[in-house]
Formats: sequence, structure tokens, C-alpha cells
Amino acid sequence: MSTVTLRSLGLAACASTLLFFTACNKDREAATPENLESAEDSGNAEDENAAIGDIIEVAAPDNEKLSNGLVREPADVLRVFGACAQRSYNAETRTLTIDFGATNCVCPNGKTRRGKIVVVFGGPYRVGGAVQAGATATVSLVNYFVNDKQHTGLRTFTSLGNGSFTLDVQNASIITPDGTHSWSSQRTYTRTAGFGTPTIQDDKYLVTGQAAGTNRKNVSYTAQIQQPLVKNFTLGCARHFTAGTVAISNSKGKSLLLNYDPTGTAACDNIASITVDGVTRTIRLR
Repeated sequence: MSTVTLRSLGLAACASTLLFFTACNKDREAATPENLESAEDSGNAEDENAAIGDIIEVAAPDNEKLSNGLVREPADVLRVFGACAQRSYNAETRTLTIDFGATNCVCPNGKTRRGKIVVVFGGPYRVGGAVQAGATATVSLVNYFVNDKQHTGLRTFTSLGNGSFTLDVQNASIITPDGTHSWSSQRTYTRTAGFGTPTIQDDKYLVTGQAAGTNRKNVSYTAQIQQPLVKNFTLGCARHFTAGTVAISNSKGKSLLLNYDPTGTAACDNIASITVDGVTRTIRLR
């Protein structure tokens, strides 16, 4: 993907705010533990999807025809994973390997990582610095751990052109001491603003899609974006989605609706709401 395209995956990390909210005990009781567990697991999954996207973007070759050639922005490599990983690229197989080693290393964001991220590029890639529609990056994880939790699964990024892309996650899991969260998900990131400029501060995206899985407590759930999530990268807005809704339901018949814009103003703030059994409460996202 282009610098703008994959770098924008950082917006997916904001989905990790999904019910990592600060609210009174009554609010938490209103949302069933099963749904809170599912929301938290889903958020953690989105967070690492975003991190993987950022890692791939900064480590991707500037010239895909040259093995172990330069990256586009060396400073970004230091910012994203520092000295924690060794990068190698095989032009013949179009395979990028980011190897964090066999022991934990603390990355610049404070998380520890070990293991490998292996990326195979397909289709037309960069032409004049821009990623062409149809270009793909297929990602597999080899003994890959984040904060001592193992992450698995196959991820495929597909460029739609003009900075838009899809992300398909299959047979993924996060293995923790409290249980295993397993899921698959599909997301479409549609760019709506910020075309033709090098900065991301004028970028805007609409995010749609769904996920289904089983949380750490072995309860099945689905998460469906009902109204597209709006990500605005204007200064002061990028921390949270500014609009959109996500519905979460589980196999026990419980459901929850998360609304990022309860006031209808698309304000750049951390105010959201949850609705359970027809009762709506305002929350603050961390």
C-alpha cells in the first residue's frame, strides 16, 4: 500500500477504544460481561491489526525489484519498531520478513514483541510512489507474540486505489492466560478527503465491515458496523472515531450498540454512548 494508505491503518487502533471506557459501575453492569469481554477482545484485535499495518508500511521496500533495498522513510522505521527487528526483502519472491527475534524486545510504543511477520506482495505495486488498485499484501505470523500473548491468522490488505483498501482477516486468534480469542473480520477503508497531499492531517476515511468470533470466555459474538465509522485526521480529531455505530451481539442473546456520535455533531471528542435493552448511557472513551 502507499504511505498514506497503510499509514492510515493507525486509525484501526482507535477501535481498541471499543468499550475501554471510563464509566460508573452501573454503566458497566448495564452492558453484560459477555459483551464487554467481546468488545474488549475485538478492540485488542483491531489494535494489533493496526500495528501490523504500520510495521508493514514502514518496512516495505521503496524499490520492490531490489533485494534488501532501502525503505522510503528510515526515520519511520525507528519510530514504529526501533532496533527491535531485523528487516529483509527478497525481490525474487517479493517477500518481506520483519524478525523481532526469539526474545522479547520493547518497541517504541511500549509493547514487547518477538517472532516474525512475513509479507508477500502481489499484483502491481508502486507506480510513481502510489500503490495501484489490486495490489495486495498477504501477511502471516510466525511464532509471533505481543506482550507474551501469541497472535495467529492470515491478513490480506488489498488496495482499491486512491488511498482506499480492504483488510480481510481469517482464522486469527490471540492466545492469553485467560483464554483464546478467535475471530475473522472484513473491513473496507474508503478515503473521502486528503487526496494529492503528502500530509495525513487532511485525510478522512469511512470504515465499514463486520467481525465474528469467540471471546476468551468461549462465548460467540458478532460485531457489525451499522453506520460507517468516520475517521478524521484533522489535528485534535484523530484519537477517536467522530461518528458511526457498532452493534455487538452474542450467542446468549445479548446485544449492545456503541455510538461514537451521540450528539449528532461529529465533534472531535471522546464522548460516545452505549445502548442496552433500550437504555442509553453516555460514556467517555479512554
